[in-house]
Amino acid sequence: MPTHLLPARLRATVTALSLTVLSLTALSLTALSPQPAHAQSSAPAADCADADLVFLPAPIAPWKGAPLRVVAVSEKPFAGTLSLIAPNGSVAASSPDRQGGPPYFWYAEVASPAAGTWRAAIDRRGASCSHAIVVSATEPPRPQPADGSLWPIRAAWDRTTENLFSVWIEKLFDAPVEDEPSWTALHFVLRDRSRNLLFNYLGLNEDQMNMVIRPDCADLPYFLRAYFAFKMGLPFGYSKCSRGGGGHPPRCSVWWNIQHMEPSAQHDQAELPDGDGGVTGTPLAPAAATPPAATPIPGKPPKAPPATWAVHSPDAARHLGLANAFGRYLSGPLADGVHSASARTALADENSDYYPVPLTVETLRPGTVYVDPYGHVLMISRRIAQTDTAAGIIFAVDAQPDGTVARKRFWQGNFLFATDPGLGGPGFKRFRPIFRDKAGDLRRLTNADIGRNASYADFGLEQAKLTIEGFYDRMDDVMSPSPLDPRAALMEKIAALEEQVKTRVTSVENGRKFQSSGKRDAEMPEGATIFETSGAWEDFSTPSRDLRLLIAIDVVRGFSDHVARRGDHYAMPAGTSVAAVKAELEAVLAQELAARKFSYPRTDGSTWTLSLKDVLDRSTLLEMAYNPNDCVELRWGAAEGSEEAGTCKRHAPAAQRARMSEYRAWFHDRRRPPRPTG
Repeated sequence: MPTHLLPARLRATVTALSLTVLSLTALSLTALSPQPAHAQSSAPAADCADADLVFLPAPIAPWKGAPLRVVAVSEKPFAGTLSLIAPNGSVAASSPDRQGGPPYFWYAEVASPAAGTWRAAIDRRGASCSHAIVVSATEPPRPQPADGSLWPIRAAWDRTTENLFSVWIEKLFDAPVEDEPSWTALHFVLRDRSRNLLFNYLGLNEDQMNMVIRPDCADLPYFLRAYFAFKMGLPFGYSKCSRGGGGHPPRCSVWWNIQHMEPSAQHDQAELPDGDGGVTGTPLAPAAATPPAATPIPGKPPKAPPATWAVHSPDAARHLGLANAFGRYLSGPLADGVHSASARTALADENSDYYPVPLTVETLRPGTVYVDPYGHVLMISRRIAQTDTAAGIIFAVDAQPDGTVARKRFWQGNFLFATDPGLGGPGFKRFRPIFRDKAGDLRRLTNADIGRNASYADFGLEQAKLTIEGFYDRMDDVMSPSPLDPRAALMEKIAALEEQVKTRVTSVENGRKFQSSGKRDAEMPEGATIFETSGAWEDFSTPSRDLRLLIAIDVVRGFSDHVARRGDHYAMPAGTSVAAVKAELEAVLAQELAARKFSYPRTDGSTWTLSLKDVLDRSTLLEMAYNPNDCVELRWGAAEGSEEAGTCKRHAPAAQRARMSEYRAWFHDRRRPPRPTG
């Protein structure tokens, strides 16, 4: 284990990392024998060890010319204050603010640390759980590439690194509950040193290279996992999968990793077909280290790889540099290698990058991915426990085709669930752990391995056994285990709907800007591909978003009936009938919908204000409001001839409107059509 990752129970003096240490190709975190934490009182050392307390100093090689950032992470909650103690014994920074849960963490920073030996310490039950950090007086050597791997592997995936991954995700996207944070691209988040615990972690100025990182929803979890693995020296890989269709879930037949990388001739293949059509030899077994060679899709000759893409060899970093090679890896093979179906493999499928988890507080932690059965993917960024006055909340982040990254809250309107096996395996999943075997090759844990591994032990098929209604009921119980006040719960639903509507404002506005650019109409795909295509339609239309919004409207409208059905989950007022509770909820709903307002820019740039009530009243019109070739007024359901529609100057072509009328039943019935075989 590299010393910068040592748990408190593995007491050791941290020295400035040398070039030799930075070039290590592998060192398992479990390779060292556990030792008691250093406790500076008569309290037992177990007071530190039983919390699984881990300190992570940053950067990887601290020196006086860079801020010293320290995060302390624990699997269990306890009250404590993180202190950064300078070489002269003074407390240079401290924080009693425990965040997260689980895992739980504290964060402190010193802008200009003095050279010498520092201590990061947390007081717990009278014991000082501490960790020594040596800050160098001179800038340390920079990390160097390693033979046979795109980046050096210094650590292993286990409970420690998974917890650090969760903490990194939570801090990266953290914001007050009432905020609706969004960014126009992921690189703006990663360049924010106040958010990114790993900002310039390697000492390469890697986060100041103006690297453009703009994933879509399927890319986002992979990009975040790859970024963390790159910084921390962890294994990484991805599968090439079909998209499924014709009643069959997606399947993955080839797995590439940072030691065995995808050949450049395959870089431009969007996907592999179901069955054996795109792969020669035997389908890859979960534990195999070297994937078989893949052949081009029949009838589709491979294109020449882009001139800017040169990352098809694990030794590319020797020619490009570590950071540059990583950036090209993201934008090249990884971005083109994964898609939304990569996450929708069947729940029990072991040839996959994800595996399903039980629905519990312990498993639904930051970094866990949610897979929409229709193609959308989100990653949990924060969980807020239920209080006496508010329901529990799970926040997640997603990315849109235009590159926008935004935070959403879990609810039925944003997190769709289905039980059709042909759609694949929806629900909550975690990244399948990758490890180095004795020969040094990278392999993935099987489902059985995960179940037996003490760092994980969380593979489960519970979600496969749930109905749609049962899934959401189970999630309500996980987020809010105590009976909820019905009114408070309704307010959470309304807030979620409002958040979803305001997010749509941005998407529709992007369509207005596309129209204003003078470009020709976006070409409308046919059939189910309106939900899943490429080009301007993918970037500026909103069929998937609008279908989710219509479902969200149904959830809010039907909430009083839901409370009546699940009375045991709610703190029903004593002596009040169910009918009276329903009537009160419906009155509150009407009042809130009328009071909550938002504005959108019309075609001429002037703003028009609507209420949430207007949105619900226009739900029928919103069944045909997703076409970016229509004016924004029509996309918000403005009636023809109304004052609101007076600025409308553009309509979708008649042929497109005719197809929209044909497809309207999908939106009216709240059902996305199956993907065709292909």
